[in-house]
Amino acid sequence: MSSWIALRQRVGLRAGQSVLVLGATGNAGAMAVRVARRLGAGRVIAVGRGAQRMAAADPDAIVALDDAPDRVAEQLGRAASDVDVVLDYLWGRPTADALRAIVPARHDDDQKLTWVQIGSVAGTESPIPSAALRATRLDIAGSGQGSVPATRIVAELGELLDEVAAGHFTSDVLTMPLSQVGQAWLTGTHGTQRVVLVA
Repeated sequence: MSSWIALRQRVGLRAGQSVLVLGATGNAGAMAVRVARRLGAGRVIAVGRGAQRMAAADPDAIVALDDAPDRVAEQLGRAASDVDVVLDYLWGRPTADALRAIVPARHDDDQKLTWVQIGSVAGTESPIPSAALRATRLDIAGSGQGSVPATRIVAELGELLDEVAAGHFTSDVLTMPLSQVGQAWLTGTHGTQRVVLVA
């Protein structure tokens, strides 16, 4: 839902535009790769830790953040030189590093780059380089409750649920009865698996 709302309500993604998902290793980020593709993105780039986990979402390109920093910067710059939208689930230092790598590599400084802050697993604050704001058409926005009115979020639910029901978005889910909520907290999951409590 986080990426669906961001792309539909905050960005207005147009068919063929390219999307980079910063933090594509976690559940929401991996799903964002699939959502972007389903909503018509022409190219989707997954950025995060663990190339194998990101590959499962079938992006067009992968940049592994657990590589050497200079190699990561070079790969980010090359992969995102003409990206239109960044969905940022990390924030913190990774965002500042990504901006330093991407902005100087832009092919066209007049091409708008919309950076959408969704999550903050790497930090609640990010030292945005001032040059990034001057060097290209960079728009930074947030997406979540408050930045998108509840009525517009609710209006998206019908179509999103139709997509889920049609099997376009699936998750690796381990179901457990609600009566075992205590055990659910102790249950180990693998990769992007989620525990869902069922009444």
